[in-house]
Amino acid sequence: MYYSEEIIEKVRTASPIVDIIGQYVHLEKKGANYFGLCPFHNEKSPSFSVSPSRQMFYCFGCGVGGNVVTFVMDYENYTFPEAIKHLADRAGIELPEVSYTEDEKREKDHRSVLLAMHKDAALFFVHVLKTEEGKPGLDYLKKRGLTDEMIRSFGLGYAGRRPDALYRYLKQKGYQDSDIKDSGLVSFRERGASDRFWNRVMFPIMDVNNRVIAFGGRVMGDGEPKYLNSPETRIFDKSRNLYGLNAARRSREKFFLICEGYMDVISLHQYGFTNAVASLGTAFTEQHGMILKRYTDEVICTFDSDGAGRKAALRAIPILKKAGLKIRVLDMSPYKDPDEFLRALGPEAYRERIRDARNAFLFELSMEKESYDFSDPEDKAAFFNEAARRIAGFENEIERNSYTEAVARVYGIDYKVLKDEVSVIGNRIGIVAAREENTRPKNPSVKTLKSGEYGLKEAQKLLLTDLSSDFSRYESIRGLLSWEDFSDELYREAARLLFQQLQEGRLNPAAVLDSFIDSDRYREVSEVFSSSYADELQEEDHEQAFKEALRKVKENSLDNQMHDAKDPEKLMELMKEKQELRQKIMKI
Repeated sequence: MYYSEEIIEKVRTASPIVDIIGQYVHLEKKGANYFGLCPFHNEKSPSFSVSPSRQMFYCFGCGVGGNVVTFVMDYENYTFPEAIKHLADRAGIELPEVSYTEDEKREKDHRSVLLAMHKDAALFFVHVLKTEEGKPGLDYLKKRGLTDEMIRSFGLGYAGRRPDALYRYLKQKGYQDSDIKDSGLVSFRERGASDRFWNRVMFPIMDVNNRVIAFGGRVMGDGEPKYLNSPETRIFDKSRNLYGLNAARRSREKFFLICEGYMDVISLHQYGFTNAVASLGTAFTEQHGMILKRYTDEVICTFDSDGAGRKAALRAIPILKKAGLKIRVLDMSPYKDPDEFLRALGPEAYRERIRDARNAFLFELSMEKESYDFSDPEDKAAFFNEAARRIAGFENEIERNSYTEAVARVYGIDYKVLKDEVSVIGNRIGIVAAREENTRPKNPSVKTLKSGEYGLKEAQKLLLTDLSSDFSRYESIRGLLSWEDFSDELYREAARLLFQQLQEGRLNPAAVLDSFIDSDRYREVSEVFSSSYADELQEEDHEQAFKEALRKVKENSLDNQMHDAKDPEKLMELMKEKQELRQKIMKI
């Protein structure tokens, strides 16, 4: 932990979850909770629940859940300390100096060294670019049409032909070999140290706080690879960073332009399109989508117009959709990329292409059409069947009708014919979905809860749900059930933390989640604490379900203890406790 539990609780208490999430999501009150459209996946019907009593959120659609701190972490892509600071600043709470363990202090110091080293490396490359040795790099940048201002603004530099120039420079600055090795800037082999980058134009990669965290290098001449990036390090994760985002996030435009390379981003910025970013030599990831969602609701893909660029767009679209972004695709033909287009036709023509950018669905369909021969009636019919199938996948009727009209207009098919086919396929999809729903594992149904016909794990979950929402529940079973009676490893740990609170006379399930933040398991725990099964039951049925769950869990615990008992007296004691269990439960 970077902050004490007292400080974390103070910040969380001063950050009402409905108020915080309400800044990001439109919430409507329904009963005791608030509901809205989930910001973490694309949905049409609100399944995102926020509980003010538990100070927790949960999406019944995608399974994401947690407390106010984890929401800020997930939405803003913050670390735990960053989320605490964000909430503390909002609440006007002054955080104390962070206390670190020895390991944490070493890690913090190491990160600081790597950041300082990358800053020095960037200054070194800039210096080399201005010398006679850097003339090949400067000539290349000038040939590409970049102004001195843009070269300076993006911190472009040059790595010369000497294979250990940067290493020698960093040693002169006092850096240790162990840190230099961890930076990824230098390779150490039996023959000695050699720079990762040489004879390359250098593009410093910065985080959103304008700190240099890595480099990309474009080789001069015919060397391979053409572009080389830094490896991932303690300060650089390519799936969580976007080139140019440090500048683009300050743009006043309501959308971001996504392109493929460094030069495209810089060229776009030079022509006034300061909202351009690019991935760092990798395909778009879900993390990229979430980062973009922090700053905008719409993106326009302006990838290369060749086959590889179109495939990249097709791969990116579903990821960006999942992040809840509106997507359009810009057509740059007959030019290959934004840089080539802008140099040929200028910014006004590019703005016109932005206005004409195609809806992502229509772009995907146009790519699909290339696989069909419209001169062949069978192929043509197959394409329209595929189009109808895709349109039928939209849950909203207005969307289905809009896309049906658009496809009919673009591809010259009778609207009514296409609409009828969409309806037929839609009905078929509905039947299949219903069958799948019937076979999908579910939480215990009302009928199952009433009858008690559910498993041990579900019983443990049910107990945790009730105990986390009602302190009187704990009072009723005090002395009868303990956290040690939970057999599931995850539920056992959650029960231990929850029982510790209850024994102290307090109930704060949101605080329990802090122990699971650095693990994927926190989502399952948040789902347990956010369950609404009790809302589906009459009070009498709810009581019966709780007692049956208590019996299952306690009997299982006693059976396990009897199995392990070595002392005959202890065994007899456990057997007597089991015999009396049902009577004790009935008295609750």
